Amino acid sequence: MEQDCDVLIAGGGPTGLTLAILLARRGLKVIVAEKEAAPYPLPRAAHIDHEGMRILQEAGAAEDVFATSRRVARYDFLNSRGKLLLRFDGSDRIGPGGWPGANMIHQPSVEAALRRSLQRYPDAVLCHGWEVGSFVDDGDGVTTRIGTPEGPKTIRSRFLIGADGARSPVRTAAGIAFDDLQFEEPWLVVDVLVDDETRLPAANLQICDPKRPTTCVLMGEGRHRWEFMILKGETAEQVSDDAFVAALLDPWDVKGAVRIERKAVYTFRARIANRWRAGNVLLAGDAAHQTPPFAGQGMCSGLRDAANLAWKLAAVVKDGAPDALLDSYQPERARNLRATIDMAIMMGRMVCTTNRWAALARDLKIGIARILGKQPNGPSGYPTIMEGLIIAESNAAGSYFPQPVASDGTRLDDVLGAGCWLLSRDTLSAAAIRPFAPAIERWLDDRQSDAVLVRPDRYVFGTGDPRDLRAAWEEATRLHPAALADPVAAAREDIRI
Repeated sequence: MEQDCDVLIAGGGPTGLTLAILLARRGLKVIVAEKEAAPYPLPRAAHIDHEGMRILQEAGAAEDVFATSRRVARYDFLNSRGKLLLRFDGSDRIGPGGWPGANMIHQPSVEAALRRSLQRYPDAVLCHGWEVGSFVDDGDGVTTRIGTPEGPKTIRSRFLIGADGARSPVRTAAGIAFDDLQFEEPWLVVDVLVDDETRLPAANLQICDPKRPTTCVLMGEGRHRWEFMILKGETAEQVSDDAFVAALLDPWDVKGAVRIERKAVYTFRARIANRWRAGNVLLAGDAAHQTPPFAGQGMCSGLRDAANLAWKLAAVVKDGAPDALLDSYQPERARNLRATIDMAIMMGRMVCTTNRWAALARDLKIGIARILGKQPNGPSGYPTIMEGLIIAESNAAGSYFPQPVASDGTRLDDVLGAGCWLLSRDTLSAAAIRPFAPAIERWLDDRQSDAVLVRPDRYVFGTGDPRDLRAAWEEATRLHPAALADPVAAAREDIRI
Protein backbone atom coordinates (compact mmCIF):
# COMPACT_ATOMS: atom_id res chain seq x y z
CA MET A 1 0.00 0.00 0.00
CA GLU A 2 1.37 3.42 -0.98
CA GLN A 3 2.44 5.58 1.96
CA ASP A 4 1.66 9.26 2.46
CA CYS A 5 4.70 9.67 4.71
CA ASP A 6 7.35 7.66 6.47
CA VAL A 7 6.40 8.86 9.94
CA LEU A 8 3.16 10.40 11.18
CA ILE A 9 3.62 12.26 14.47
CA ALA A 10 0.59 12.99 16.62
CA GLY A 11 1.32 16.17 18.55
CA GLY A 12 3.05 19.39 17.56
CA GLY A 13 4.63 20.29 20.90
CA PRO A 14 8.40 20.47 21.51
CA THR A 15 8.88 16.69 21.42
CA GLY A 16 6.89 16.15 18.22
CA LEU A 17 8.41 19.13 16.41
CA THR A 18 11.97 18.19 17.40
CA LEU A 19 11.46 14.60 16.31
CA ALA A 20 10.03 15.78 12.99
CA ILE A 21 13.04 18.00 12.30
CA LEU A 22 15.57 15.32 13.23
CA LEU A 23 13.79 12.86 10.93
CA ALA A 24 13.54 15.37 8.09
CA ARG A 25 17.26 16.13 8.41
CA ARG A 26 17.84 12.44 7.78
CA GLY A 27 15.73 12.44 4.62
CA LEU A 28 12.42 11.07 5.88
CA LYS A 29 9.01 12.33 4.87
CA VAL A 30 7.11 13.45 7.98
CA ILE A 31 3.63 14.75 8.81
CA VAL A 32 2.94 16.32 12.22
CA ALA A 33 -0.76 16.25 13.15
CA GLU A 34 -1.50 18.92 15.76
CA LYS A 35 -5.11 19.03 16.98
CA GLU A 36 -5.03 22.69 18.06
CA ALA A 37 -5.88 25.22 15.36
CA ALA A 38 -3.07 27.56 16.40
CA PRO A 39 0.06 27.41 18.56
CA TYR A 40 -0.65 27.61 22.30
CA PRO A 41 0.38 31.17 23.25
CA LEU A 42 0.88 30.87 27.03
CA PRO A 43 3.89 29.58 29.05
CA ARG A 44 4.15 25.98 30.19
CA ALA A 45 7.63 24.41 30.56
CA ALA A 46 10.25 26.69 32.11
CA HIS A 47 13.62 24.95 31.78
CA ILE A 48 15.94 23.23 29.29
CA ASP A 49 19.27 21.79 30.38
CA HIS A 50 22.54 21.66 28.42
CA GLU A 51 21.67 18.31 26.83
CA GLY A 52 18.28 19.56 25.69
CA MET A 53 19.94 22.62 24.16
CA ARG A 54 22.36 20.39 22.29
CA ILE A 55 19.42 18.51 20.81
CA LEU A 56 17.83 21.81 19.79
CA GLN A 57 21.19 22.71 18.24
CA GLU A 58 20.90 19.72 15.93
CA ALA A 59 17.30 20.73 15.24
CA GLY A 60 18.46 24.21 14.17
CA ALA A 61 16.63 26.06 16.95
CA ALA A 62 19.16 26.45 19.78
CA GLU A 63 20.42 29.93 18.93
CA ASP A 64 16.89 31.35 18.69
CA VAL A 65 15.90 29.68 21.96
CA PHE A 66 19.06 30.85 23.70
CA ALA A 67 18.46 34.44 22.61
CA THR A 68 15.21 34.66 24.59
CA SER A 69 16.19 32.43 27.53
CA ARG A 70 17.80 33.43 30.82
CA ARG A 71 20.54 31.80 32.84
CA VAL A 72 20.37 31.29 36.58
CA ALA A 73 23.29 30.35 38.83
CA ARG A 74 21.45 29.12 41.91
CA TYR A 75 18.58 26.84 42.86
CA ASP A 76 17.88 27.43 46.56
CA PHE A 77 15.66 25.51 48.96
CA LEU A 78 14.57 27.73 51.87
CA ASN A 79 12.63 26.88 55.04
CA SER A 80 9.62 28.74 56.41
CA ARG A 81 11.89 31.39 57.98
CA GLY A 82 13.78 32.00 54.75
CA LYS A 83 16.89 30.14 55.93
CA LEU A 84 18.89 28.21 53.37
CA LEU A 85 18.35 24.44 53.51
CA LEU A 86 20.02 23.36 50.28
CA ARG A 87 21.70 25.10 47.35
CA PHE A 88 22.47 23.82 43.88
CA ASP A 89 25.05 26.23 42.47
CA GLY A 90 26.75 26.86 39.15
CA SER A 91 23.93 25.91 36.81
CA ASP A 92 24.81 28.87 34.59
CA ARG A 93 28.16 27.26 33.75
CA ILE A 94 28.68 25.38 30.47
CA GLY A 95 27.62 21.74 30.85
CA PRO A 96 28.85 18.64 29.00
CA GLY A 97 26.40 19.35 26.19
CA GLY A 98 28.26 22.56 25.31
CA TRP A 99 25.52 24.88 26.62
CA PRO A 100 24.74 26.35 30.06
CA GLY A 101 23.40 23.84 32.56
CA ALA A 102 20.12 25.68 33.19
CA ASN A 103 18.31 27.74 30.57
CA MET A 104 15.02 29.29 31.69
CA ILE A 105 12.72 29.48 28.71
CA HIS A 106 9.35 30.63 27.36
CA GLN A 107 7.82 27.53 25.76
CA PRO A 108 5.87 29.36 23.01
CA SER A 109 9.19 30.92 21.90
CA VAL A 110 10.78 27.44 21.82
CA GLU A 111 7.95 26.07 19.72
CA ALA A 112 8.10 29.09 17.38
CA ALA A 113 11.83 28.48 16.84
CA LEU A 114 11.17 24.81 16.10
CA ARG A 115 8.39 25.63 13.64
CA ARG A 116 10.70 28.02 11.80
CA SER A 117 13.33 25.30 11.55
CA LEU A 118 10.76 22.74 10.38
CA GLN A 119 9.79 25.02 7.48
CA ARG A 120 13.26 24.52 5.99
CA TYR A 121 12.36 20.93 5.12
CA PRO A 122 9.86 20.53 2.26
CA ASP A 123 9.16 16.89 3.18
CA ALA A 124 8.12 17.79 6.75
CA VAL A 125 4.65 19.29 7.18
CA LEU A 126 2.94 20.62 10.32
CA CYS A 127 -0.85 20.44 10.04
CA HIS A 128 -2.85 22.43 12.59
CA GLY A 129 -6.41 21.38 13.36
CA TRP A 130 -5.63 17.73 12.62
CA GLU A 131 -6.84 15.34 15.34
CA VAL A 132 -5.68 11.73 15.24
CA GLY A 133 -8.53 9.27 15.71
CA SER A 134 -8.51 5.52 15.18
CA PHE A 135 -5.67 3.66 13.50
CA VAL A 136 -4.85 0.17 12.25
CA ASP A 137 -1.36 -1.32 12.35
CA ASP A 138 -1.15 -4.14 9.80
CA GLY A 139 2.51 -4.90 10.42
CA ASP A 140 3.75 -3.20 7.28
CA GLY A 141 2.55 0.22 8.37
CA VAL A 142 -0.19 2.21 10.08
CA THR A 143 -3.41 3.55 8.56
CA THR A 144 -4.70 6.46 10.63
CA ARG A 145 -8.03 8.28 10.51
CA ILE A 146 -7.66 12.00 11.12
CA GLY A 147 -10.23 14.71 11.62
CA THR A 148 -9.28 17.91 9.81
CA PRO A 149 -10.95 21.28 9.16
CA GLU A 150 -11.63 20.04 5.62
CA GLY A 151 -13.18 16.77 6.80
CA PRO A 152 -11.89 13.26 7.61
CA LYS A 153 -8.62 12.10 6.07
CA THR A 154 -6.79 8.80 6.03
CA ILE A 155 -3.00 8.83 6.30
CA ARG A 156 -0.82 5.83 5.58
CA SER A 157 2.61 5.83 7.26
CA ARG A 158 5.35 3.36 8.09
CA PHE A 159 5.28 4.46 11.74
CA LEU A 160 2.93 6.42 14.00
CA ILE A 161 4.44 8.32 16.93
CA GLY A 162 2.26 9.43 19.83
CA ALA A 163 3.78 12.68 21.07
CA ASP A 164 0.32 13.92 21.97
CA GLY A 165 0.68 14.72 25.65
CA ALA A 166 -0.26 13.26 29.00
CA ARG A 167 -3.79 12.32 27.89
CA SER A 168 -2.44 10.78 24.67
CA PRO A 169 -5.25 9.36 22.49
CA VAL A 170 -2.59 7.35 20.65
CA ARG A 171 -1.47 5.68 23.88
CA THR A 172 -5.07 4.96 24.85
CA ALA A 173 -5.95 3.51 21.44
CA ALA A 174 -2.81 1.36 21.50
CA GLY A 175 -3.96 -0.16 24.80
CA ILE A 176 -0.88 1.00 26.70
CA ALA A 177 -1.28 1.59 30.44
CA PHE A 178 0.62 3.80 32.88
CA ASP A 179 2.63 2.62 35.87
CA ASP A 180 1.75 5.05 38.67
CA LEU A 181 4.80 6.10 40.71
CA GLN A 182 2.67 7.37 43.59
CA PHE A 183 3.14 11.13 43.42
CA GLU A 184 0.10 13.33 42.83
CA GLU A 185 -0.17 16.89 44.14
CA PRO A 186 -2.38 19.77 42.90
CA TRP A 187 -0.68 23.16 42.46
CA LEU A 188 -1.65 26.61 41.26
CA VAL A 189 0.70 28.02 38.60
CA VAL A 190 0.87 31.80 38.21
CA ASP A 191 2.85 33.20 35.27
CA VAL A 192 3.60 36.91 35.12
CA LEU A 193 5.02 39.50 32.76
CA VAL A 194 7.79 41.47 34.47
CA ASP A 195 7.92 45.26 34.41
CA ASP A 196 10.59 45.71 37.12
CA GLU A 197 13.05 42.83 37.25
CA THR A 198 14.98 44.39 40.16
CA ARG A 199 12.14 43.55 42.53
CA LEU A 200 12.16 39.82 41.77
CA PRO A 201 14.49 37.08 43.05
CA ALA A 202 17.56 36.40 40.89
CA ALA A 203 17.67 32.71 41.87
CA ASN A 204 15.23 29.84 41.46
CA LEU A 205 13.59 29.16 44.81
CA GLN A 206 11.74 26.36 46.55
CA ILE A 207 10.06 27.65 49.72
CA CYS A 208 9.70 24.59 51.97
CA ASP A 209 7.05 26.15 54.21
CA PRO A 210 4.52 23.65 55.59
CA LYS A 211 1.90 26.40 55.63
CA ARG A 212 2.11 26.78 51.84
CA PRO A 213 4.91 25.10 49.83
CA THR A 214 5.86 27.50 47.05
CA THR A 215 8.08 27.60 43.96
CA CYS A 216 9.44 30.83 42.47
CA VAL A 217 11.48 30.58 39.25
CA LEU A 218 12.74 32.64 36.35
CA MET A 219 11.21 32.07 32.94
CA GLY A 220 12.20 33.30 29.50
CA GLU A 221 13.03 36.93 28.95
CA GLY A 222 10.53 39.27 30.65
CA ARG A 223 8.67 36.56 32.57
CA HIS A 224 8.58 34.92 35.99
CA ARG A 225 6.60 32.11 37.62
CA TRP A 226 5.17 31.22 41.01
CA GLU A 227 3.70 27.84 41.89
CA PHE A 228 1.64 27.43 45.06
CA MET A 229 0.66 24.06 46.51
CA ILE A 230 -3.12 23.72 46.87
CA LEU A 231 -3.91 22.72 50.45
CA LYS A 232 -6.44 20.19 51.65
CA GLY A 233 -9.97 21.57 51.40
CA GLU A 234 -9.14 24.23 48.79
CA THR A 235 -10.74 24.08 45.36
CA ALA A 236 -9.38 25.01 41.95
CA GLU A 237 -11.99 27.76 41.64
CA GLN A 238 -11.07 29.19 45.04
CA VAL A 239 -7.32 29.39 44.47
CA SER A 240 -7.76 30.82 40.96
CA ASP A 241 -9.76 33.81 42.22
CA ASP A 242 -7.98 37.11 41.56
CA ALA A 243 -8.16 38.20 45.21
CA PHE A 244 -6.79 34.82 46.38
CA VAL A 245 -3.86 35.05 43.93
CA ALA A 246 -3.15 38.65 44.97
CA ALA A 247 -2.96 37.52 48.60
CA LEU A 248 -0.52 34.74 47.67
CA LEU A 249 1.73 37.22 45.86
CA ASP A 250 1.48 39.93 48.50
CA PRO A 251 4.40 38.65 50.68
CA TRP A 252 6.67 38.87 47.64
CA ASP A 253 6.07 42.65 47.36
CA VAL A 254 5.75 42.60 43.58
CA LYS A 255 2.62 44.71 43.16
CA GLY A 256 3.29 47.09 40.27
CA ALA A 257 6.36 45.09 39.21
CA VAL A 258 4.48 42.25 37.48
CA ARG A 259 1.29 41.63 35.50
CA ILE A 260 -0.43 38.24 35.59
CA GLU A 261 -0.33 36.49 32.21
CA ARG A 262 -1.82 33.13 33.21
CA LYS A 263 -3.33 31.26 36.16
CA ALA A 264 -3.75 27.49 35.90
CA VAL A 265 -4.28 24.55 38.24
CA TYR A 266 -2.14 21.50 37.51
CA THR A 267 -1.85 18.14 39.19
CA PHE A 268 1.83 17.22 39.33
CA ARG A 269 2.10 13.48 38.63
CA ALA A 270 4.77 10.82 38.24
CA ARG A 271 3.89 8.05 35.76
CA ILE A 272 5.61 5.94 33.10
CA ALA A 273 3.93 3.99 30.32
CA ASN A 274 4.57 0.28 30.74
CA ARG A 275 5.25 -0.01 26.99
CA TRP A 276 6.65 2.65 24.69
CA ARG A 277 6.15 0.57 21.56
CA ALA A 278 3.27 -1.45 20.18
CA GLY A 279 4.32 -2.70 16.75
CA ASN A 280 4.68 0.31 14.45
CA VAL A 281 3.25 2.69 17.07
CA LEU A 282 5.65 4.37 19.50
CA LEU A 283 5.27 6.93 22.28
CA ALA A 284 7.44 9.92 23.17
CA GLY A 285 7.37 12.82 25.62
CA ASP A 286 4.46 13.21 28.03
CA ALA A 287 2.58 10.46 26.21
CA ALA A 288 5.21 8.02 27.53
CA HIS A 289 6.02 9.59 30.90
CA GLN A 290 5.12 12.41 33.25
CA THR A 291 7.35 13.90 35.90
CA PRO A 292 6.77 16.48 38.63
CA PRO A 293 8.46 19.78 37.69
CA PHE A 294 10.83 20.12 40.63
CA ALA A 295 13.91 18.87 38.72
CA GLY A 296 13.01 20.78 35.54
CA GLN A 297 13.22 17.65 33.39
CA GLY A 298 9.80 17.45 31.73
CA MET A 299 10.63 18.99 28.36
CA CYS A 300 14.24 17.76 28.55
CA SER A 301 13.04 14.16 28.80
CA GLY A 302 10.88 14.54 25.70
CA LEU A 303 13.81 16.00 23.76
CA ARG A 304 15.97 13.04 24.79
CA ASP A 305 13.24 10.71 23.53
CA ALA A 306 13.29 12.48 20.17
CA ALA A 307 17.09 12.26 19.88
CA ASN A 308 17.13 8.56 20.74
CA LEU A 309 14.24 7.66 18.47
CA ALA A 310 15.04 9.80 15.42
CA TRP A 311 18.23 8.11 14.28
CA LYS A 312 16.79 4.65 14.86
CA LEU A 313 13.65 5.36 12.84
CA ALA A 314 15.79 6.78 10.05
CA ALA A 315 18.08 3.75 10.13
CA VAL A 316 15.10 1.40 9.78
CA VAL A 317 13.19 3.40 7.16
CA LYS A 318 16.03 4.73 5.03
CA ASP A 319 19.14 2.64 5.66
CA GLY A 320 17.74 -0.87 5.88
CA ALA A 321 18.40 -1.53 9.56
CA PRO A 322 16.23 -4.26 11.10
CA ASP A 323 12.95 -3.28 12.71
CA ALA A 324 14.23 -4.77 15.99
CA LEU A 325 16.55 -1.76 16.32
CA LEU A 326 13.55 0.12 17.72
CA ASP A 327 13.22 -2.36 20.57
CA SER A 328 16.23 -0.67 22.19
CA TYR A 329 14.36 2.65 22.56
CA GLN A 330 12.52 2.01 25.81
CA PRO A 331 15.28 0.04 27.61
CA GLU A 332 17.80 2.78 26.81
CA ARG A 333 15.58 5.66 27.86
CA ALA A 334 13.57 4.18 30.74
CA ARG A 335 16.39 3.87 33.29
CA ASN A 336 17.50 7.48 32.76
CA LEU A 337 13.90 8.64 32.77
CA ARG A 338 13.08 6.78 35.98
CA ALA A 339 16.07 8.40 37.68
CA THR A 340 14.98 11.90 36.63
CA ILE A 341 11.48 11.19 37.94
CA ASP A 342 12.87 9.80 41.20
CA MET A 343 14.94 12.97 41.62
CA ALA A 344 11.86 15.13 40.98
CA ILE A 345 9.79 13.07 43.45
CA MET A 346 12.51 13.39 46.09
CA MET A 347 12.60 17.16 45.63
CA GLY A 348 8.82 17.29 45.56
CA ARG A 349 8.39 15.37 48.78
CA MET A 350 10.96 17.60 50.42
CA VAL A 351 9.08 20.70 49.30
CA CYS A 352 5.52 19.38 49.75
CA THR A 353 5.83 18.60 53.47
CA THR A 354 2.81 20.22 55.14
CA ASN A 355 3.16 18.72 58.61
CA ARG A 356 4.94 21.21 60.90
CA TRP A 357 6.80 18.56 62.89
CA ALA A 358 7.84 16.63 59.79
CA ALA A 359 9.13 19.90 58.32
CA LEU A 360 11.14 20.58 61.47
CA ALA A 361 12.67 17.09 61.34
CA ARG A 362 13.51 17.61 57.66
CA ASP A 363 15.20 20.95 58.41
CA LEU A 364 17.28 19.43 61.23
CA LYS A 365 18.36 16.48 59.06
CA ILE A 366 19.43 18.77 56.22
CA GLY A 367 21.22 21.09 58.66
CA ILE A 368 23.24 18.21 60.10
CA ALA A 369 24.17 17.06 56.60
CA ARG A 370 25.39 20.59 55.81
CA ILE A 371 27.54 20.70 58.98
CA LEU A 372 29.04 17.33 58.08
CA GLY A 373 29.73 18.49 54.51
CA LYS A 374 27.48 15.82 53.04
CA GLN A 375 25.06 18.02 51.14
CA PRO A 376 25.05 17.72 47.36
CA ASN A 377 25.98 20.83 45.37
CA GLY A 378 23.71 19.83 42.52
CA PRO A 379 21.27 17.16 41.39
CA SER A 380 22.71 13.66 41.26
CA GLY A 381 23.99 12.49 37.90
CA TYR A 382 21.47 10.45 35.98
CA PRO A 383 22.29 6.88 34.90
CA THR A 384 23.99 6.21 31.62
CA ILE A 385 22.60 3.77 29.07
CA MET A 386 23.00 0.36 30.68
CA GLU A 387 21.54 -1.88 27.97
CA GLY A 388 20.72 -1.62 24.30
CA LEU A 389 22.95 -0.57 21.41
CA ILE A 390 26.24 -0.36 23.27
CA ILE A 391 29.28 -2.57 23.77
CA ALA A 392 28.36 -3.23 27.38
CA GLU A 393 31.81 -4.49 28.41
CA SER A 394 33.56 -1.50 26.81
CA ASN A 395 34.96 1.32 28.92
CA ALA A 396 32.56 4.32 29.00
CA ALA A 397 29.92 2.56 26.89
CA GLY A 398 26.54 4.22 27.33
CA SER A 399 27.96 7.43 28.79
CA TYR A 400 27.21 10.87 27.39
CA PHE A 401 29.90 12.19 25.04
CA PRO A 402 30.62 15.87 25.72
CA GLN A 403 30.54 18.62 23.14
CA PRO A 404 33.70 20.75 23.33
CA VAL A 405 33.42 24.43 22.42
CA ALA A 406 36.32 26.07 20.55
CA SER A 407 37.75 29.44 21.57
CA ASP A 408 35.80 31.15 18.79
CA GLY A 409 32.50 29.66 20.05
CA THR A 410 32.29 26.91 17.43
CA ARG A 411 30.79 23.69 18.77
CA LEU A 412 31.95 20.20 17.83
CA ASP A 413 28.55 19.03 16.55
CA ASP A 414 28.39 21.89 14.05
CA VAL A 415 31.69 20.75 12.56
CA LEU A 416 31.10 17.00 12.48
CA GLY A 417 27.36 17.12 11.77
CA ALA A 418 24.73 14.46 12.35
CA GLY A 419 25.42 10.77 12.27
CA CYS A 420 27.76 8.42 14.03
CA TRP A 421 31.38 9.44 14.73
CA LEU A 422 34.47 7.29 15.02
CA LEU A 423 37.07 9.46 16.76
CA SER A 424 40.55 8.03 17.17
CA ARG A 425 43.81 9.60 18.19
CA ASP A 426 44.85 9.53 14.52
CA THR A 427 41.88 11.72 13.51
CA LEU A 428 42.72 14.51 15.94
CA SER A 429 45.24 16.08 13.55
CA ALA A 430 42.51 16.77 10.98
CA ALA A 431 42.07 20.49 10.43
CA ALA A 432 38.35 20.38 11.23
CA ILE A 433 39.00 18.60 14.53
CA ARG A 434 42.13 20.44 15.67
CA PRO A 435 40.35 23.11 17.80
CA PHE A 436 38.66 20.32 19.80
CA ALA A 437 41.60 17.88 19.85
CA PRO A 438 42.85 18.69 23.38
CA ALA A 439 39.42 18.08 24.94
CA ILE A 440 38.87 14.84 22.98
CA GLU A 441 42.38 13.62 23.78
CA ARG A 442 41.82 14.26 27.49
CA TRP A 443 38.59 12.28 27.26
CA LEU A 444 40.40 9.36 25.64
CA ASP A 445 43.27 9.59 28.14
CA ASP A 446 40.89 9.48 31.10
CA ARG A 447 39.39 6.29 29.71
CA GLN A 448 42.70 4.82 28.51
CA SER A 449 41.28 4.35 25.02
CA ASP A 450 42.58 4.81 21.51
CA ALA A 451 39.20 5.53 19.94
CA VAL A 452 35.54 6.13 20.69
CA LEU A 453 32.46 5.49 18.58
CA VAL A 454 29.79 8.10 19.35
CA ARG A 455 26.19 7.34 18.39
CA PRO A 456 24.03 9.94 16.59
CA ASP A 457 22.31 10.81 19.89
CA ARG A 458 25.78 11.54 21.32
CA TYR A 459 25.95 8.57 23.66
CA VAL A 460 29.01 6.34 23.53
CA PHE A 461 28.61 3.04 21.69
CA GLY A 462 32.02 1.89 22.85
CA THR A 463 35.76 2.53 23.09
CA GLY A 464 38.75 0.54 21.90
CA ASP A 465 40.41 -0.26 18.59
CA PRO A 466 38.87 1.74 15.70
CA ARG A 467 38.51 -1.25 13.40
CA ASP A 468 36.88 -3.33 16.11
CA LEU A 469 34.47 -0.50 16.89
CA ARG A 470 33.45 -0.13 13.24
CA ALA A 471 32.84 -3.86 12.91
CA ALA A 472 30.86 -4.00 16.16
CA TRP A 473 28.69 -1.05 15.06
CA GLU A 474 27.87 -2.65 11.73
CA GLU A 475 27.02 -5.93 13.44
CA ALA A 476 24.85 -4.29 16.10
CA THR A 477 22.89 -2.07 13.71
CA ARG A 478 23.01 -4.35 10.65
CA LEU A 479 23.65 -1.24 8.59
CA HIS A 480 25.42 -1.81 5.30
CA PRO A 481 28.73 0.07 5.05
CA ALA A 482 27.46 1.80 1.90
CA ALA A 483 24.84 3.58 4.04
CA LEU A 484 27.53 5.19 6.20
CA ALA A 485 28.52 8.70 5.14
CA ASP A 486 31.29 11.14 6.09
CA PRO A 487 30.65 14.88 6.66
CA VAL A 488 34.31 15.88 6.83
CA ALA A 489 35.80 13.79 4.05
CA ALA A 490 37.99 16.70 3.02
CA ALA A 491 39.65 16.59 6.42
CA ARG A 492 39.71 12.89 7.26
CA GLU A 493 37.77 9.90 5.97
CA ASP A 494 37.52 7.97 9.20
CA ILE A 495 35.67 10.31 11.57
CA ARG A 496 32.06 9.73 10.68
CA ILE A 497 30.99 6.19 9.78
